Amino acid sequence: MQDSMVTTALTLPGYRIVRSLGVVRGITVRSRSIVGNIFGGLQSLLGGNITIYTNLCEQARSETYSLMCKHAQQRGANAIIAMHYDATEVMAGLTEVLCYGTAVVVEPVQHGA
Repeated sequence: MQDSMVTTALTLPGYRIVRSLGVVRGITVRSRSIVGNIFGGLQSLLGGNITIYTNLCEQARSETYSLMCKHAQQRGANAIIAMHYDATEVMAGLTEVLCYGTAVVVEPVQHGA
């Protein structure tokens, strides 16, 4: 599914929703490794962006986004509206990342037809 067909909005400009297929989601649970914690701790001493954690978060979001898109395609969708991310600490060092939205079938709006 193309990124342009996924939106946080309730509509997709230039398209009309012809069918709603329900909620789709991608989920992953990530942990920080001991090595990651050591490097993250060292980076935090210097201040600024802690890139090892930034990369871990971006990787988790990317994975859940891909899983959500696959789930939508399996249901026959060609777009996703109302997409959101959520994160919850399951326990110390373990974080659940969830990406979800509404799978829909859309078609281009035909102007002047």
